[in-house]
Amino acid sequence: MEAYVMMNAEPAKLWQVADEVLKIEGVKMAHAVTGPFDVIAYVQFAKIEALGKIIQEIQSLPGVRGTQTLMAIPRTIRE
Repeated sequence: MEAYVMMNAEPAKLWQVADEVLKIEGVKMAHAVTGPFDVIAYVQFAKIEALGKIIQEIQSLPGVRGTQTLMAIPRTIRE
């Protein structure tokens, strides 16, 4: 399964947050971005419980103010 986790970071900490997020198991990519969020991460996981753990780890990082998670809908649902 896949999801995108968007993060708001404290001022001047977005690069630090992006670097630290990459160290979390299941996070495949993390980027500092423009717009309403500061950092976005792409994550892969086998069970929903694993996603919960990833989100908890992200939220506990220094500099992370908040998160919003978007789960990708598998193509098989459409078929």
